[in-house]
This record gives sequence, C-alpha cells and structure tokens, in this order.
Amino acid sequence: MLNPKLKLNPKIFSTEVEQVPIRKGFGQGLLLAGEKDEKVVGLCADLTESTQMNLFVDKFPDRFVQIGVAEQNLVTVASGMSAMGKIPFCSSYAMFSPGRNWEQIRTTITYNDRKVVIVGSHSGISVGPDGGTHQALEDIALMRVMPNMDVISPCDAIEAKKATLALVDTKRPAYLRLVREKTPIITTEETPFDINKAEIFWMPDVGLAQVGIIVTGGLMHRALLAAKELEAEGIKTKVMNLASIKPLDTEAILVLAKETRAIVT
Repeated sequence: MLNPKLKLNPKIFSTEVEQVPIRKGFGQGLLLAGEKDEKVVGLCADLTESTQMNLFVDKFPDRFVQIGVAEQNLVTVASGMSAMGKIPFCSSYAMFSPGRNWEQIRTTITYNDRKVVIVGSHSGISVGPDGGTHQALEDIALMRVMPNMDVISPCDAIEAKKATLALVDTKRPAYLRLVREKTPIITTEETPFDINKAEIFWMPDVGLAQVGIIVTGGLMHRALLAAKELEAEGIKTKVMNLASIKPLDTEAILVLAKETRAIVT
C-alpha cells in the first residue's frame, strides 16, 4: 500500500494521473526562490526554455546571465558570482553540464566549496529521439565523487520544486538532476521533503517486506507499479524514494536491507 503518512497522490495508479515534466517543477521552484531571496541568480547555456529557466528570466531579467553555448564558462562565471555573495543556479542539458564541463566544476566550484547549484536537465534516456549523444547516463557517477557536492534527483515535478527551494538554504554546491519527458505526479504539496532523508513510498499492509526497491528520479512510478504487481503475486515489497543520492541516508538504507531478503536498485 502507499504510505499513508506521506500524503502521496491518490491517483498514482489511475490512467488519469496527471503527468508533468520534472524540469517544470524546477522552473517553478526557481521563480519562487527568486521571489524570496534577491541573492538568487540564474545562468544558462542557451537553453532557458528547455530547462524551464525562462520563468525566472521573465520575472528577473536583471538577475540572469545568458552565457551561450559555452558550458565551461557557465560554471566558472557561476563560481565567481558565488564568491561575490550570490546564489547561482546554472542550467543546461546534463550531457553538457556536467558532461562537458566536469573539470571546471571540479576546479572552480567544488575545490573552492562555492555554493553553486548545477542543474542538469534531459538526463538519462529520457531524451528519446535526441539519441545517444544526448543521453547522460554517467552524470550521477561524475557528480557524486566530487568533494563537497550534493546530488539530488527528484521523483516528480512537485518534489523538484521543493528540492530547488531547499537547495537555496544549503551551504554546499549541488547537482540537481532532471529528466525531459512528462512523468506522473506521485507526491503532493503536503508530502514531506528533506534533502537528508529517504522516504518509504510503498509498504506491505501487514508484516515485513521480502524485497526492497530503492529508486531515484523519474523511475519511481514504474517501481510503484512493479510493487503493486508483486503484492498481487504475494511478494511483500517496500519502495524507497532516494531523492538525495548525496548526502546518502545510510541509516534508512541499512534498515531496509536488514528487513528484506533482497534489495533492487
């Protein structure tokens, strides 16, 4: 069953469940963040509409820098703005940032511990017809090994909005991973979100789970469908939403591993 404490979307398993691109939640969150804190600024590599930064640009044109197709410059300028007291959010496709500018992120942001939020949109295989050259499959691995770098991968547009707002208040640089296509809305505005905490979205009605499924990002809906099918076959399952890859909620993962006989990630 869905975890009743988390107030998840009751239409998750309906054919009429609303589907919204996760990146749209980022755009809405950045706009709200800009309204709350004048130190928030935006930078983009010529992809403002695709990454949904256009909402921020329209409201705060004087707090936005269009870098152009120059991803190395994108993050180095953001690092400099952070050094001057700003809170920069810089966006591009994940294949280009961090895919193309990893060394600049490493040298100018993480080694200096500059508070910059690197937004990688169109990650994974979600880009579809754009093809393999645009499918960032390695970005999580690239970013989680960075010193001082948080890595956040929200499961839907609502969680992406919450994550964007939460990242304004953290001290460390961060990577926010987004996907391109529409995905089902799983959470609600009332669903709790904490960067440091994983949540169990699905659990058995009674008893202990036999299988634990740990999910991050846009695959959550598929995992919940799988859990429901497994339950129908008599296999008790728990599904964990791991929105934060780093910092990692190791305590929650160990609790799940001790309860179950198998873990699927």
